[in-house]
Amino acid sequence: MDNATNLTPPRQQPRIYQFKQLLPWLIPIALILLWQVAGSLNWLSTTLLPTPWSVFQDGVSLWRAGELPKNLGISLYRALMGFALGASIGFFFGMLNGLSKTARGLFDSTIQMLRNIPHLSLIPVVIILFGIGETAKISLVTVGVMFPIYINTFHGITSVDPELIEMGQAYGLSPKALLTKIVFPGALPTILVGVRYALGVMWTTLIVAETISSNSGIGYMATNAQEFMNMKTVLLCIVIYALLGKASDLIAKLLEAICLDWQVKRSR
Repeated sequence: MDNATNLTPPRQQPRIYQFKQLLPWLIPIALILLWQVAGSLNWLSTTLLPTPWSVFQDGVSLWRAGELPKNLGISLYRALMGFALGASIGFFFGMLNGLSKTARGLFDSTIQMLRNIPHLSLIPVVIILFGIGETAKISLVTVGVMFPIYINTFHGITSVDPELIEMGQAYGLSPKALLTKIVFPGALPTILVGVRYALGVMWTTLIVAETISSNSGIGYMATNAQEFMNMKTVLLCIVIYALLGKASDLIAKLLEAICLDWQVKRSR
């Protein structure tokens, strides 16, 4: 019976796995090929929409000149610093307000009011306070990242099954043990959803921040290229942001797989 229920032959399983790995890339590759063919056959104006191959060549030349790696490194620094600060602040207040009703009454309403202000509308305030240097750009990313982390951490902590907490108390677990063995593991899936969402907000905010009175970064490259109608570099910057966003999402998925491995094992 066991052999009969296994409808997929063992030899086909690696092929099926490889196909599933390639499946998410089929549509992007097809669109790039269609774009290349349309440009090569002059169906599209290559002045307004250069072909993928010409964009790739532009990237290679900028990399060899040192301009691309320099600006890419600066953008990564701004993104990672802003994410680290915003995630730390959001996680701290999410945990604090989730665990303490007193802190919740004191801080939550204020945080919710601030959360409903579009953080990109704070650009004039940030420029007045911090100028147009690195602090202003990192501050914008910090504010954008903070609220998704806060909301998901707060929701995760307050959504832990009360019966699990009561069971832990019945077994005599200390408050610290309750937090580390029941509350935090129970909230972790929701917290990681916030991390994944915050990574997307991080890049969106950075794009805008780097187009305002900036002289470095991928956003600056795009703005500078736009002024000279250099569409190759503009499209290159868009592709770089897309790849960075995809890489961030893959990292978030990997983090979920590592941190939530216990859920998979329990389901087995």
